[in-house]
Amino acid sequence: MRIGLLTEGGYPYVSGDATLWCDRLVRGLGQHEFDLYALSRSEQQEDEGWVPLPPNVSRVRTAPLWSGECDAPALGRRARRRFTEHYGELARALCAGTEGVRDADGADEAHTTEADRFSTALYGLAELARDEGGLGGALRSEGAVHALERACRAPGALRAAREARVPDLLTVATHLERALRPLCLDWYEEDGLGAVDVCHAASGGTAALPGLLAGHFFGVPLVVTEYGVRLRTHYLTTGAATAAPAVRALLAAFQSRLAAEVYRGAACVTPGNAHARRWQERCGADRAKVRTVYPGMDAARFAEVGESSDCGDPDTLVWVGRVEPAKDLVSLLHAFAEVRKEEPKARLRIVGAASGAEGEAYLGHCRALAAQLFPDEADGLHAVGDNPVSFEEIGGPELPTLADAYGSGAVTVLSSVVEGFPVGLVEAMLCARATVSTDVGAVVEVIGGTGLVVPPRNPRALAEACVTLLRDPERRTRLGAAARARALELFTVEQNIAAFHGIYLELVSRCPVNRVVVDDTGEPLPFGVPAEAHVPGRWAGPDAPTAPPGDPAWAPGPPVRAEPAQEAVR
Repeated sequence: MRIGLLTEGGYPYVSGDATLWCDRLVRGLGQHEFDLYALSRSEQQEDEGWVPLPPNVSRVRTAPLWSGECDAPALGRRARRRFTEHYGELARALCAGTEGVRDADGADEAHTTEADRFSTALYGLAELARDEGGLGGALRSEGAVHALERACRAPGALRAAREARVPDLLTVATHLERALRPLCLDWYEEDGLGAVDVCHAASGGTAALPGLLAGHFFGVPLVVTEYGVRLRTHYLTTGAATAAPAVRALLAAFQSRLAAEVYRGAACVTPGNAHARRWQERCGADRAKVRTVYPGMDAARFAEVGESSDCGDPDTLVWVGRVEPAKDLVSLLHAFAEVRKEEPKARLRIVGAASGAEGEAYLGHCRALAAQLFPDEADGLHAVGDNPVSFEEIGGPELPTLADAYGSGAVTVLSSVVEGFPVGLVEAMLCARATVSTDVGAVVEVIGGTGLVVPPRNPRALAEACVTLLRDPERRTRLGAAARARALELFTVEQNIAAFHGIYLELVSRCPVNRVVVDDTGEPLPFGVPAEAHVPGRWAGPDAPTAPPGDPAWAPGPPVRAEPAQEAVR
């Protein structure tokens, strides 16, 4: 198969968000061919370069979301009229006074009408961009701002939208231009996304737009994977202090409408957990299309610790992660103060680096709080004091690897107040560690009864659970063994790759061939996709003969595409 992998700010860039799991997927499916279509988020990301690509990546095409407007000639009079009509419809869909989510009984009539309006406007703009070779800066033109203003002032518009001022409209137009920039790309040709068998978007939102257009123009099926729901991320990161109410309302409406259209147009939606699945279904995803595919973790690097009989320091609690306010280390420190009252020998190791300027400030606050709650202790009058709480990072002499961090203690603690898929929790499970976690995100789904779960922002409950496990080594051992067995069954790279392989095969088997496939001599093959493509597994290795015994004379070998083996377009 030929798979078009769509990313935004991710693979193949070194500093990408989803670089790791995408790379594992591409390398794990070495029998298939991948074309990468990547949207970059910053000039720095492009300057840092790409990760090494495996040989089954035949093409890489990139486009920036951070640079200036689309480089295309200005639109003529007729094209401008078309643009004004479609952009005005899109703006009216955003300003409509109905929410872009379903209620318990399904979408009502008003929601369906606005969803259809948004869809028609979106594909109308895409067709215009394809006909004209781009939109020529029209998305940030004065006409676009006027269309937004008319929609905001129309009867029935959102209350916040009616209060939009000119600076707010300019801000919204700028954000929409960046989000809709994939409409202007030259990827939608017969030898581009029209030549792939399946499009796979590594996230929702803007990354999935090229996949929607490939389906619209060529009928290519789209798979959308979200390990963190894009709409939820938008709500969490767009705070009250960052923008005016009108800007927040219009951008939230756009993200909501886009999410609903992505879920409607996708052939398969693969959330990473049930928490993400509930968000997607609430936003309009059809349950028949949704399949949970858990992220794949590399179990090999945790095997030595997980299979070892050494259970770590029996008096030590370990927290591992990225230091930021959402991790709620303040509650963890107050909980540990209660633990020390019951278990005076207990120690807490906080392992991780700060995330950005906010994380640095939060780490400094936590260090000061730890010094206040736990004065340095000394064994005697002439001994040096030692604090029972330590702040460390991976790579030092005591904790050279991530597995060593989890293996250094008897219990791993997660104290977050906001969490999507708890990767650190899975790592602790692979290390066969008993865990105490807060009930946020997908924690309960991941733990599955192999650890203790307490309410968030409840230091007393967190402390009681930690003390319970510190006092019961046999229970820690049982929970740790059960946790490792569960992680090996559900959260490995192998199960992740096998799940996507099956989804690709199923979609290809249901979709007609949309291109002519030729052999070495240029003659068309009778069947564009042979029946063997639908059988799980590989029926012929890379060194197998070109034609297995018994094949008919007209089928001398596998399909050959008349394209270069490697192509990179920047």
